[in-house]
Amino acid sequence: MDSSTYPSGQSPGIAKLSTASAICLGLARGRMYRGAVNRCVNLLVHHPEGCAANCAYCGLARRRPGSFSEKSFIHVAWPVFPMDEIIDAVNRSPSYVARSCVSMITNGKSRNAAIVMTRRLASRTTLPVSVLLSPTVLDDGDLEAIRGAGADKVGIAVDLATPELFERYRGMRVGGPHSWTGYWRCIERAVEVFGPSNVGAHLMVGMGETEKEMAAVMDRLCRMGAVNHLFSFFAEKNSALGSRPQPAWPVYLRVQTARYLMEEGLSTFDGMIFDSHGRITGFGCDTETLERAVRSGKPFTTTGCLGNDGRVACNRPFGNCLPGEKQWNYPYEPDENEIALIIEALQNSFDIRTASC
Repeated sequence: MDSSTYPSGQSPGIAKLSTASAICLGLARGRMYRGAVNRCVNLLVHHPEGCAANCAYCGLARRRPGSFSEKSFIHVAWPVFPMDEIIDAVNRSPSYVARSCVSMITNGKSRNAAIVMTRRLASRTTLPVSVLLSPTVLDDGDLEAIRGAGADKVGIAVDLATPELFERYRGMRVGGPHSWTGYWRCIERAVEVFGPSNVGAHLMVGMGETEKEMAAVMDRLCRMGAVNHLFSFFAEKNSALGSRPQPAWPVYLRVQTARYLMEEGLSTFDGMIFDSHGRITGFGCDTETLERAVRSGKPFTTTGCLGNDGRVACNRPFGNCLPGEKQWNYPYEPDENEIALIIEALQNSFDIRTASC
């Protein structure tokens, strides 16, 4: 199937492009804090009728005011461009651009549109291509078709750490179509199709879960061969959760540290210690290992699909918070001043220099 089978004015002939991607491709004017760059070309499938889901925190939610074309997503506008123009821009993009990603929406049309867009990007550019899946609308054979179109990695936005929270914010309790079991079934199948470490699950801290519950779901993903792409909740204006605050910064820092230690094989969930409120009080490693990890700054940078250079390509600048020294995901390696702030925040929980972790 190609773009000629679709009406004009929607994908795969056109796509929405994140503002940061448009800036880095020279399709929009702007600059970012501390010279941050967006290393991934983030595309969003576009159909005028929009997304059928109604996730309580999402800018694209069906019941959020405004048309699909007008709605922001992750706090920024996503202007529409012809795919040919995007492909031409990718082919003259700066050397730091290391991946493209096609994001589906919960719309049956997005299945074939995403496959066509993936095939065009994979065949006409040199960048590796990821697809952010919408498991609810996938049919049997779609994962194989997406891989056959040229995608080497996929992402799945589980977002919530427990089935109860998933149901409350994504499922029937908000009039949404998504299923906790369906999402985990898709992760399992995707690992079979794409291979270990080529499937990333989005997880969002700050939705009412405990740190222990989030660490447990990260452990589950590690055991399955999937990787953890961590986000912080950051309220989207006029969404159902538009007035909900971000999680406390030290909470997010502790979860980021736990993820890093588990994925690097430096600790295990079973070795970690949690208090009666599910808060991390011990990371299950020696103090030297913990301090080295924290001082490296690596646990606190954005996690996402890698480029061919082995570095995170999908670094989503300022998608989790406003720019500033104190960030919930750093889109670059934090500098000495930023690491000092991180250490200070963690020392309010326990002294990483002297306490057993």
